[in-house]
Amino acid sequence: MSSRSNYSSVPFSVPRSGRLAGSPAVRRDGKWCLVVGSGSVIATDPAFTGELDRFAALMAAADQSVAVLRTAQGDPLASRSRGRR
Repeated sequence: MSSRSNYSSVPFSVPRSGRLAGSPAVRRDGKWCLVVGSGSVIATDPAFTGELDRFAALMAAADQSVAVLRTAQGDPLASRSRGRR
């Protein structure tokens, strides 16, 4: 796997499991899978999985920014809704 797929330069952690922003891409135990109604396939292309990692890290950063803004605005749901879409 390429070093790009780890994306250690992004300061936000990528969860080891979970669906990526409503897409068919799901991270299971640190591996990306594409899931549809008829089954799933593990994504093995380093360039593709690197992009999934990058996008997931950017989504985590965006979620964190929204949580900070909500907290600053006094939104009582800010701490409970973090990371949910």
